[in-house]
Amino acid sequence: MMDTKFRPVTAITMGDPAGIGPEIVVGTMLSKEIHECCKPFVIGSIAIMERAAKILGVELKYNKITDPSEAKYEYGVADVLETGDYDTDSIVWGEVQELAGRMSIDWIMKSIELGMAKKVDAVSTAPIHKRAIKLCGVKQPGHTEIYQDETNSPYALTMFSCHKLRVFFVSRHMSLVDACRYATKERVLEDVTNIDKELRKVGIENPLIAVAALNPHGGDNGLFGTEEIDELIPAVKAAQERGINAVGPCPADSVFNIGKSGKYDAILSLYHDQGHIACKTLDFEKSVTLTFGLPFIRSSVDHGTAFDIAGKGIAGCVSLIESTKVVAEYAAKQHEKSL
Repeated sequence: MMDTKFRPVTAITMGDPAGIGPEIVVGTMLSKEIHECCKPFVIGSIAIMERAAKILGVELKYNKITDPSEAKYEYGVADVLETGDYDTDSIVWGEVQELAGRMSIDWIMKSIELGMAKKVDAVSTAPIHKRAIKLCGVKQPGHTEIYQDETNSPYALTMFSCHKLRVFFVSRHMSLVDACRYATKERVLEDVTNIDKELRKVGIENPLIAVAALNPHGGDNGLFGTEEIDELIPAVKAAQERGINAVGPCPADSVFNIGKSGKYDAILSLYHDQGHIACKTLDFEKSVTLTFGLPFIRSSVDHGTAFDIAGKGIAGCVSLIESTKVVAEYAAKQHEKSL
């Protein structure tokens, strides 16, 4: 019987070519489970991949393409879409370089172009280096902001996926003091509303969304702060009045433990470390980031370029494999829901 399982076309961007991105991309393209769950191809450089494969002591065939329609999507063959003729010999492992930053941005922009043209269903990104992209004039701090700006998306919801945990964030790259002030009724309500909308798109009907509390014991009726009374409880009630299945605010020292059993479809973390610590303690390598709200789903590893070990052949590819698997899973759910 012919296999009719939908395999989403998934672009894997190589990230900073001076970091561990090339090595983990090679490892991911050698993963049979990746080829079983999606149609993967690389946006990057064959020369850099060949160098990484040599360091890893593995063999991989390459098929240079100019469009995803030209890809073979065969295990053992890496379909690679290149974006230019770069001086790849000048790229030095583990160093911040303007050319490396330019290459990583060019690969991101190509993934956006293909996503906007609906030639890819999903994008899985290897890590970029923030200083390297600054050297070539990029203003945004990272991937998420670039994807949101360049796709003209009204919002870009960041979600951590870790086993049964789906954790969204009110704020991410913000000081803790500012993040506490940022978690207003209006922002929490907007996030809960968007979470509800995005999860329905992947087939989760009437998702149960738990809003984490800010203060110890959820403020204990104002004893340890009034943010719950002033902002969070009103936000949850307003969401419920919209027909959204929201609960909380739930004490943050227990909501993630309860959530890992699958009781909640999603948890809204109020700031970066609140949700990151929970997920990364549960399973660092399988904590991956997804971005909802774009014209396509994008995922990322949740580690950096690791310049200290780049080019040594010791970088693990578990996180990029997980990133690619998870984004393919959600892209397939979106496809199924749209039928």
